[in-house]
Amino acid sequence: MTGNMLKVEISDDGIATLTMNRPEKRNAMCDALFGEIDAFFSNVPEGVKAVVLTGSGGHYCSGLDLSEHVSRDAEGTMRHSRNWHEVLDKVQYGGLPVVSAMMGAVIGGGLEIATATHVRFAEPSTIFQLPEGRRGIYVGGGASVRVGRILGADRMIEMMLTGRKYGAEDGQALGLTHYVVGEGEALARAQEMARQIAGNAPLSNYIMIQALSRIEDMDKAGGLFTESLCAALTHTSPDAVEGLQAFLQKRAPKFG
Repeated sequence: MTGNMLKVEISDDGIATLTMNRPEKRNAMCDALFGEIDAFFSNVPEGVKAVVLTGSGGHYCSGLDLSEHVSRDAEGTMRHSRNWHEVLDKVQYGGLPVVSAMMGAVIGGGLEIATATHVRFAEPSTIFQLPEGRRGIYVGGGASVRVGRILGADRMIEMMLTGRKYGAEDGQALGLTHYVVGEGEALARAQEMARQIAGNAPLSNYIMIQALSRIEDMDKAGGLFTESLCAALTHTSPDAVEGLQAFLQKRAPKFG
């Protein structure tokens, strides 16, 4: 399963660990690496229940590899950006829970990738930054939406205008990461969490991933109706029956 730039390891219990593997570039994103991420999420191997995404060499991802920047016209740039959106939508909405194990650089496009994942762990070395404004460009991989919704427009504007860096603790306070763990602990903790999440009912995981961020886009009435539909689907599923029986019988549920 391992590609040239993305190492893929799948455990016997269905946890896929994807490691961005360009340590000499702090795992800077290039089209080839992004293509391997796309290929995995476009054709997830059978039996995978959850994914852990991390980086090699002490860094998560330092953003777009500017040394490989291709000069494009406006249309080419737009299409390149839209491809990022399409791939990261597969990460966010593919139906599999994705957990990030972050350390070192989580910069620019790296932060765009991280915020497409559902649960995020950060080691003390983690640095969050959106430096595009300092380079005369603008984000193009979805940060306006994904990072903007976490931070709010006001704080994101300040972050981009100044190129400000946030460490792990500040990142947790802002919502860029959910957990701060010790140095060298992020991967193991992320894998442990992925296994825990994979133990949930698959339909419940799928509905939570698909529904909640979309409900955020709706008006109150539409969101409440969508919630009722999601409840109807999950509450009447075989897994719901198993979950209730397991609770009453004081045992762990065995979901399909």
